[in-house]
Amino acid sequence: MDDTSIRWDKDAQMKFDQLIEKTPVFVRDMARRKVREKAESLAAEDNRSLISEKDLVDAFLKITPFGFHGPLKTDMTEIGIDYVQYGYPE
Repeated sequence: MDDTSIRWDKDAQMKFDQLIEKTPVFVRDMARRKVREKAESLAAEDNRSLISEKDLVDAFLKITPFGFHGPLKTDMTEIGIDYVQYGYPE
């Protein structure tokens, strides 16, 4: 599947933008690029053309160093993402 055919679910895109805004400014651009690439690759691996909230959660938690998962999960909860439903511990 061609990466150009992969789109973001509108809600997932909005939440991606919100989480990026909460990312420390000195790593924001790198996080934006790496998380976007990871979410797109997760959708492509499953032959899907739409990036979902689950892809967003998976990408953020795979790219973010483990030591920062606590603050990331707090940020996810604050913007209405229930990451536990995707198999992640609280």
